[in-house]
Amino acid sequence: MNIVKTIDGSHVSITLDGFLDTNTSAELKQAVEMDVTPDMDLTIDCAKVEYVSSAGLRVFLATHKKFAAAKGLVIKNVNDTVKEVLSLTGFDGILNVQ
Repeated sequence: MNIVKTIDGSHVSITLDGFLDTNTSAELKQAVEMDVTPDMDLTIDCAKVEYVSSAGLRVFLATHKKFAAAKGLVIKNVNDTVKEVLSLTGFDGILNVQ
């Protein structure tokens, strides 16, 4: 998993590349927690994410809860495989997926 984080004022963009699973979800969690506060806008770009496991979904949900009270979390550019996982688990009704 390759993670690129860009902070521009109050907007944070995290771009993921690879598999978001048990082995890599801790890296995403760390990227979200380091230098990012709940009052910032957070976008996670999943254009190059090939797979999301339950561990990755837990990070998405925890991040959503952390940012929901303020500006929120946006997950964008999900491919059909990731969309299906989000749909089957009901996460597409909880998360802001664009």
